[in-house]
Amino acid sequence: MFGSRQTGVNAYAKVGIETGVLAASPHKLIVMLFDGALVSISNALVNMRAGNIGEKGKAISKAIMIIDSGLRAALDKKVGGEIAEGLDALYEYMSGRLLTANLKNDPAILEEVQRLLTELRDAWNQIGDTAKPPQPSVPPSSLANKYASA
Repeated sequence: MFGSRQTGVNAYAKVGIETGVLAASPHKLIVMLFDGALVSISNALVNMRAGNIGEKGKAISKAIMIIDSGLRAALDKKVGGEIAEGLDALYEYMSGRLLTANLKNDPAILEEVQRLLTELRDAWNQIGDTAKPPQPSVPPSSLANKYASA
């Protein structure tokens, strides 16, 4: 009659994510994208090692979507210039490597991308809110809906 306990937990988590996204600064939104991609890659590693091919594929697809539709889409190449161009190329490389990891079932490739994303996230955190970060080209509520349900 009331649904499963897990459904309630998922709904509660989704509201928490949406609230966090709506209240987040543009800088924090980028951190959340990095964190989401890292969680997805961790999930992919766990499922790859456990032989759960379907779940591994879903997790890798989600990481690719976050990188391409989140991190890459947030780049402003006009304002960011050479740095934004370099990040765009790095994000493209990571997406390609994730696809290769999925096809070859290679955890070392997932770990490589995980390291790259962690280094970028750590550098981004060091910048902090003192510098004016690039504005996401997607409204925060759209990000919440896209990544909370994926």
